[in-house]
Amino acid sequence: MTVPTLVFGEIRRLVATPLARLAFAALMLVPLIYGGLYLWANRDPYGALNRVPAALVVADTGATTDGSTVNYGDQIADKVLDGADFDWTRTSAEDAATGVRNGDYDFSITLPADFSADLVSASTDSPKQARITLTTNDTNSYLASTIAGQAAERIRTSIAEQVGQEAADKFLVGIATIRTDLANAADGATRVASGVDQAKSGSSQLRTGASQLADGASSLSSGLDQLQSATSTLPDDTARLAAGARQVADGNAKLAQGGAEAVKISGQAAAAVPTVRADIIAALQQAQVPQADIDAVLAKLDPLGQAVTDADAKVQAVDGQLNQLAAGSAQVADGAGALSSASGSLTAGIASAASGASQLSEGAATASNGAAQLDDGLGTLSTGAGQLRDGLNSGVAAIPNPSDQLQSEQAATIGSPVDLATTDDAQATNYGAGLAPFFLSLAAWIGLYALFLIVKPLSRRAITALASPAKVTLAAWLTPGLLGVVQSIMLVTLAGTVLGFGIANPAGMFVFGALISLTFAAILLALNALLGSVGQFLGLVLMVIQLVTAGGTFPWQTLPEPLAALHRFLPMSYAVDGYRHLMYGGNPSAVLIDAAVLGGWLLAGVLATYLTTARMTRFRTLRDLRPSLIG
Repeated sequence: MTVPTLVFGEIRRLVATPLARLAFAALMLVPLIYGGLYLWANRDPYGALNRVPAALVVADTGATTDGSTVNYGDQIADKVLDGADFDWTRTSAEDAATGVRNGDYDFSITLPADFSADLVSASTDSPKQARITLTTNDTNSYLASTIAGQAAERIRTSIAEQVGQEAADKFLVGIATIRTDLANAADGATRVASGVDQAKSGSSQLRTGASQLADGASSLSSGLDQLQSATSTLPDDTARLAAGARQVADGNAKLAQGGAEAVKISGQAAAAVPTVRADIIAALQQAQVPQADIDAVLAKLDPLGQAVTDADAKVQAVDGQLNQLAAGSAQVADGAGALSSASGSLTAGIASAASGASQLSEGAATASNGAAQLDDGLGTLSTGAGQLRDGLNSGVAAIPNPSDQLQSEQAATIGSPVDLATTDDAQATNYGAGLAPFFLSLAAWIGLYALFLIVKPLSRRAITALASPAKVTLAAWLTPGLLGVVQSIMLVTLAGTVLGFGIANPAGMFVFGALISLTFAAILLALNALLGSVGQFLGLVLMVIQLVTAGGTFPWQTLPEPLAALHRFLPMSYAVDGYRHLMYGGNPSAVLIDAAVLGGWLLAGVLATYLTTARMTRFRTLRDLRPSLIG
């Protein structure tokens, strides 16, 4: 009896009667029905969330910011309703509360009356965090509540991004305004610095002039002091001068009178000369003096007459001069009198000028010191104005000057500074594909477990008839193993074609599925061969344990450490991992490791069955003679 004979003989037994064939077909379809229905039901639940009823309550009354009225609640509501992520109904707070409580809505989201006011309060003296209220009811659906939390978080993030972008836009506008004002200030500072430089140049000149003024005022004060000292006796001297001048004038007046009399006398003498000459001639002629003697006398007398005439002319000239002298001396006397009268005022004026010059000297000295301080201060101001100008220009250069488009782009980036870029080394096509590796593995175990309800683990007739435990073991393993391979082929085909899950490596999926079925068949065969009905029960227990530890839904790292240790040991963990890599296009090396572990379990199961078969060919125990619960 050969191994194929044993295998086909067992299969013929399984389909010997119509009822047996029906039972066999039903058990063969168990993994297909279980895995297919479960994967179909969970094929793409996230794509059908728009059928999940949810309530949206907008009680927002709006707010005023920068002179404009805003209502973020209405804006968010429009986005939520347009997004149609869920079957949203915008309703009242009372209806939402009643609906969530009664199950009409799986959850509700409420935007309160002060929602907009709280959002815009960030720029006020009383900032307050805006609040979104999520109301859930786990009696409706726990997962719906969990998904609702994610939806609320997305809404919160969207609001934060929008508000952040608007705030960033205002901030950038403010920065642009500051830059413009700062540029204007820099221009003003440049003009101020230029003006201060000019003022500094003027102050230097003022300082020099003030110093010269102080020196001149000091000299003037000294000179006036000397002048005051020199003219202190001027009033007395001019008084004496006036008295003397008056005396001179009086004397000159008398002299002029004497001159007038001299002129009179000289005039009379000059007038008498011709008469005297004529009388002398007549007398001589009467005396009969010779003409020659007369001429000789006249020759001596005529020069004397001429001298008298000349003397008269001179006396008249002198008289004119004396009259002029008398008039001039009178004027001098009058002037000296006036000078005497004015000298007092002059002396007083000189004293007043000396006092003023002294004050001027002190003021000029003070002005010189002030001009020096002003010059020094303007020097410091010039340095400071230059630093202010340079600092403002540096500040203007340091502040960006983006275009309106760039400013909008910057605001959008600031509002949402981080973008999530997802790179998948291996990607499942949808939620159902994400669960498929786990349920394909679980369905393989369930299918083989169901087959062992009708398949005999070991043929006692074959053990009795054959002396070769290896053939019996091989036949006992291949019978459920090959049937399991058929089941895995149907499951993988269902997932890849009917359900449309993307499979990156179809050939590898079929081969790896066959290895999984053969491995699970070897394990269940060993349990049944070693322990009989107890082993059958342990197969169920082992399935439950692997259901928990395989990491098919949540990451296995979240398991408690004892269960995590079982994950690293039990075969279904490696079946799920291998399916994932083959289905999503993962690491081929990881698949080889998973296959090696499954191969180890396969060899262990076959070896355990072989040892049991070898023992049974040599001797039987009372347990071997008891009828089995599975036939």
